[in-house]
Amino acid sequence: MAQKSANDTMQDAARNAADRMKDAWSTMMESGSQLGVKMLDQAETNTQEAFKAMRAAAQASDISEVMRVQSEYLREQGSRSVAQAREISEMIANFGRNALGQMTGKK
Repeated sequence: MAQKSANDTMQDAARNAADRMKDAWSTMMESGSQLGVKMLDQAETNTQEAFKAMRAAAQASDISEVMRVQSEYLREQGSRSVAQAREISEMIANFGRNALGQMTGKK
């Protein structure tokens, strides 16, 4: 009888571990999809801002205005890139924490 109980316990533990792994995998897949969408959104924003700057430069009346537009664009793009990298890093860290929490049973 003790042997059956030990087998049942081991099977239950294995089943629970497998269920947690499935949940973690599902979460990782969903998170990966969210990450991909976020990166596409960021790329779209960057492209829109680049074209906006190009239009402004093309409509500039002199070279100093072109330089001002370009300088402003580069400054804003630098800030935007840092913010976007931070956002992606935070998403990845959160996804990792959630996946590990699901695999270990700690949420």
